[in-house]
Amino acid sequence: MKRKTRIPVKESTGNIFADLGFANPEREQLKARLTVQIYRLVKQRGLTQAEAGEILGIKQPHVSSLMRGQSGAFSVERLMDFLTALGQDVEITVRPTSKNHGKVSLVVA
Repeated sequence: MKRKTRIPVKESTGNIFADLGFANPEREQLKARLTVQIYRLVKQRGLTQAEAGEILGIKQPHVSSLMRGQSGAFSVERLMDFLTALGQDVEITVRPTSKNHGKVSLVVA
């Protein structure tokens, strides 16, 4: 009878990018969430990638990358510009934190 090997499991911090050791995990998580919103809006509207590119002001291959969750080429600001081009309001709220280091979060209405 084979003996079962235990696989070590580590509890997530809630940010996969931090868990994987990315340099700026908060920014990467924010970019991922913004990209998901762009994806949802494009799909909800039934836009082709070419049509989405026209609206966003980018070429179809870049839309294709976005639709596959690859937001690395775009800044957070550019992703927010895409959302406003798709008719969304983007709101940034700055408030004090009780911790030494603040956090970045995204709330989708």
